[in-house]
Amino acid sequence: MSGLFRQREYLGSHPVKDHYDVVIIGGGGHGLACAYYLASRHGITNVGVFEASYIGSGGTGRNTTLIRANQVAPGSVPLYRKSVELYQTLSEELDYNLMVSRRGLLMLAHSEHTLHNLQERASINRQFRVKTELVDRDEIQRLCPVLDIECGGRPIVGGAYHPRGAAVRHDAVAWAYAAGAHRLGVHIHQGVPVTDVLVHNGKCVGIETPHGKVSAGAVHSAVGGYVSTIAKMVGLRLPIASYPLQAFVTESYKPILHRIVTSDDLHFYVSQTSRGELLVGAEIDPYPSYSTRSTWPFLASASKRLMDMFPWTAKLRILRQWTGLCDMTPDYSPMMGLTEVENFTLDTGLGTWGFKLTPVNGLMLAELIATARVPDLIAPFSVDRFRMDRAVSERKSAGTH
Repeated sequence: MSGLFRQREYLGSHPVKDHYDVVIIGGGGHGLACAYYLASRHGITNVGVFEASYIGSGGTGRNTTLIRANQVAPGSVPLYRKSVELYQTLSEELDYNLMVSRRGLLMLAHSEHTLHNLQERASINRQFRVKTELVDRDEIQRLCPVLDIECGGRPIVGGAYHPRGAAVRHDAVAWAYAAGAHRLGVHIHQGVPVTDVLVHNGKCVGIETPHGKVSAGAVHSAVGGYVSTIAKMVGLRLPIASYPLQAFVTESYKPILHRIVTSDDLHFYVSQTSRGELLVGAEIDPYPSYSTRSTWPFLASASKRLMDMFPWTAKLRILRQWTGLCDMTPDYSPMMGLTEVENFTLDTGLGTWGFKLTPVNGLMLAELIATARVPDLIAPFSVDRFRMDRAVSERKSAGTH
């Protein structure tokens, strides 16, 4: 019988080499995706990924697993659309079940102002072949019959529906990219923090770790919420602040919520996992912090919003609560690409959208590192766009106006 099953080594351990062609700081989804695409698309396999903890221990393992393409800014929509397209075939490419589950995203409006914003979003989405359609109260009730349309005294006046909204297993994404990169010869070093980034005459030349110095032809930072600490090592000051973002899940319940449901007016979203848990998230905490402690005020507030939308959840018990860090830019859009330090690139400023962009950012940053040319898809998100007054505002996508 044993011959019927494949035995695969997902991650092996390697001694830290003195030199890598590319060093990637951060072993989350973005860093691992970049490593995989460097090896698979460009033949660059002498790559070292350095993760201070374990792979996926940061934002990749602390997000709420949702993907979509219906952003607001015209510069953003093509990027998110490409990412959703990559997710659809990623399980096959990486030979790993990512448990992609298309649910459809139902966005609710409790005010005429929000309904107008959803109309604007749908119009922009159509220009880029992303389907987002306006829906009235009757259609909302048909799409989600377990929803209370009166919503605890804040009635729903309309909404929009994005059929490509989906859920993907986040830790599977990290392990799939890690395994794929490992099979192609990439070294993934877990538990090896980067203590310094080495710069000589304005050029990044390597990193320092507890194992010693490592020289590199290029250094790429993909560390999410802790990016400011890495940027400081090379003398960069970025317009980024890190905020906690909390979420919780309830105990398992029978399969009943078949859509992802969001409300900009309530700053709230909910979906049901494959295990039956109701997964609930809301806005970022109102203060910058590196704390990943969960708080009672968030749990009380988000639970109230959940019960207003779905009164039948009132007797469900909370199973667990957690917090991740969001690296927020002033315009709520990513910041990626070249920096003023030669051979040092960034993939950061992902805020609450990081998991959604994992495949496309990995693919685009790998192309940039390999060719030294900025792909058109990420050109709007350059590090210097604020100096040039070219913000890509996605505040409306976060329910912030």
